[in-house]
Amino acid sequence: MTLQSLGWDTHFENAFQPFFSDGFLPARVALEHKHSYHVWSADGEFTAACTGRLLHEADGRGRLPAVGDWVVARPRTGESERCMADIHAVLSRRTKFSRRVAGDAGTEQVVAANIDTALLITALDQNFNLRRIERYLTATRASGAEPVIVLNKTDLHPDPFGARHEVNAIAGGAPVVALSAVCDAGMDALEPWLVPGRTLALLGSSGVGKSTLINRLLGEDRMVTGAISDAVGKGRHTTTHRELQITPGGVLLIDTPGMRELQLWETCAADLDHSFTDIAEIAARCRFRDCSHNAEPGCAIEASLDDGSLPFERWQSYQKLLREQEYAARRASPRLTRETRDAWKKIHKQSRAHMRMKREGY
Repeated sequence: MTLQSLGWDTHFENAFQPFFSDGFLPARVALEHKHSYHVWSADGEFTAACTGRLLHEADGRGRLPAVGDWVVARPRTGESERCMADIHAVLSRRTKFSRRVAGDAGTEQVVAANIDTALLITALDQNFNLRRIERYLTATRASGAEPVIVLNKTDLHPDPFGARHEVNAIAGGAPVVALSAVCDAGMDALEPWLVPGRTLALLGSSGVGKSTLINRLLGEDRMVTGAISDAVGKGRHTTTHRELQITPGGVLLIDTPGMRELQLWETCAADLDHSFTDIAEIAARCRFRDCSHNAEPGCAIEASLDDGSLPFERWQSYQKLLREQEYAARRASPRLTRETRDAWKKIHKQSRAHMRMKREGY
């Protein structure tokens, strides 16, 4: 294999310039184990481990190698250490799809790195959820990758065309593809993104059919799949790790485990507005630029909620994601964290003063 066939481009070539010496070589992470990685390079495949210095200098899990990363590796010498290498650095990422680790507000998990296109898989069974699609769209746009929504299991839905119309209404311009990986129906709709040397990541919740779709793209049943549960009408979770694979046509695929929870890590207002273009356009019609959409005169959002042109569920989803985005911004900025803390201290102080005056009869 060549570096170009693994997704190498001028971005990574420039990032590797400081390491063109001392036996270093660029390699791409294909599989992550607990304490080691399987990496691919132009010189072959290696089992690799991070150096102590890299582990020491990394200021969090998000700085360590993830599947899809390009790393600076140095093969070990010696007969007993054949096909072993040490990872000295992680090259700067073009894109990364991250989430906040469940139950840990301060830890980033990089689900996949350096992806060109994110296939956001949802199933047209009881897994179908427009609010979840909105969340994945927002996270994907924050990652820098191109989102493509894939509605899988069209064979299980009475009106796939109607479901696709629903999703198009909230997609914010992202392509929407409907297919059945089990029946091989509609698979040709993915052709525009199946380009040799390009990296696609399959993302979605458990049981949406990512492994079945991977098998169709690979042309063989390499990934374990599960039947639909009769009890809940959803597919079963089968993938347990992230892995980079190559199709016969040279497309790079990253399969990921189903995510029961996707908490935003790094997003900005522009990412959110891109996923909710309809709300951004309505808000622009409010009488006041700083309208909080809460009983202000001339509020276009409230008018749209009242006449039904803006679904209340979509507005709630937007507000929830906005709160997460603001929380992520405060976490990343000590100044914003301090200002928020001071503002709440002031509110609590005023509240206590008000209660004291009330008790004293003022």
